[in-house]
Amino acid sequence: MAAAMKVDAVMCRNRKGLAVGCLICISIVSGIIALILSLVGTRNIYQPSPNKYGLVFDAGSSHTSLYVYQWPAHKENDTGIVSQVHTCAVQGSGLSSYADNPAQAGEVLKPCMDEALKIIPSKQHRETRTLLGATAGMRLLKLQNETKIQHIFDEVSKTLSQYPVNFQGARILDGKEEGSLGWVTINYLLGTFIRYSYIRSWIHPKQAQMFGAMDLGGASTQMTFQPSGDIEDKSTEMIFRLYGYDYTIYTHSYLCYGQDQALKRLLVHLIEKHGSGNVKHPCYPKGYSATVHLSSVYNSPCVTRSPGNIESNVTVEGTGDSYECQRSFREIFNFSACTNTSCSFNGVYQPPVYGEFYAFSAFYYTFNFLNLTCGQSLSVTNTSIWQYCSRDWTELSASFPSESTRRLLEYCSSAMYILTLLLDGYRFSSETWDNIHFAKQAGNADVGWTLGYMLNLTNMIPSEEPSLLKAHDYNIWVAAIFFIVLSVVAGLVAAPLHCYCRNACAEQAWWT
Repeated sequence: MAAAMKVDAVMCRNRKGLAVGCLICISIVSGIIALILSLVGTRNIYQPSPNKYGLVFDAGSSHTSLYVYQWPAHKENDTGIVSQVHTCAVQGSGLSSYADNPAQAGEVLKPCMDEALKIIPSKQHRETRTLLGATAGMRLLKLQNETKIQHIFDEVSKTLSQYPVNFQGARILDGKEEGSLGWVTINYLLGTFIRYSYIRSWIHPKQAQMFGAMDLGGASTQMTFQPSGDIEDKSTEMIFRLYGYDYTIYTHSYLCYGQDQALKRLLVHLIEKHGSGNVKHPCYPKGYSATVHLSSVYNSPCVTRSPGNIESNVTVEGTGDSYECQRSFREIFNFSACTNTSCSFNGVYQPPVYGEFYAFSAFYYTFNFLNLTCGQSLSVTNTSIWQYCSRDWTELSASFPSESTRRLLEYCSSAMYILTLLLDGYRFSSETWDNIHFAKQAGNADVGWTLGYMLNLTNMIPSEEPSLLKAHDYNIWVAAIFFIVLSVVAGLVAAPLHCYCRNACAEQAWWT
């Protein structure tokens, strides 16, 4: 009897020990498997760095605008992927109009700055690069009075330095810079530099055709494109490096041939042609008449000659003569002087136009009013402009009651000037006219030099690496959790079972 009970006790210990051993093994093996999965199942996940922001004031001759740009801190081939997120029109006229009231030049910028900083996260205000760039209006003022320029910039800097941003100064852009950066903007927005591929990566389009850029402001106009051959006049050459590639382009800026200055030059030409008293203006509609003070005409360095009595007045009467209007505009250009193999006007070198072009700013606004921005042929464009110029003032005023008087009056002059500039100046023809796209935007962003400036500026911004995190694939993560739980459960069951087994077997051994 005692021997039998002793055998049972041994068997008890064996069975209980086996169960406990199995649970402990399960716990250990599950823990090892979970550890292995946690190590081999990881992959790297890069968290994007916070977006960078930049503010650029475009201080043109007739108005100022603020553009807000952003780009990822981790750049693509040393150039940030910049996008426009906001624009704000500064109230009032161009900065050059504050020559006698420089304090106001800084004051008018405040509403747009306040608006922009509400968009940018407050923690990034301090690193937001801010620039004010002035163009042809201030270039003209500089020719007249450099001291006034400095006073305006002092007030602008004083105002913008009060904001918690990285203000990098206010300066005048030269004509080549303005034109070439407009070209950069156009080609960036149209994807000729870099493009997002179907495999979710950035690629450089091979042998992409670059688009030319034509800008028409109030005081100057810029012509920029990549010619098919070499550039003879190296003073018109610019070289850019973007996304790891070099680009050589032709660019020239024509000061005093912006829209406002060209119309003023035409009026002076007509005044000198007709003398004092009544001036017949072929580009003004029939029935229009106004008294013009000569001091408001001869107040620009673009007008070289001055009448004897600048305080006198003249009466300007519109004749609505399209032919005479176009002929008069041709007389303010010099199309014969050229010492190179090819020129535009006034002896300025220009290679033959090549490729497609985007014409923006006043090019677009004028043609948009005349419904000529949808790819109309040259013959249709020419006919539409001549018909508009033939309408009388009473009819025009009744047809466009909401349009400002000045704009309505000058649309004929502006359109005829654009035709003369593009055909006789830049040497487009009926065959190449269809290569011109009149547009305000490209890719949901405004066209101009400001975005090109930000793209160029990002080459100087240190790249920030994205934050690195370790992450698991979902299935491996679930499996690891299962084995961890199994290990814990096996361990929890094994411990009390081991205690129970030892006590039970000890009690059975005592009875024996």
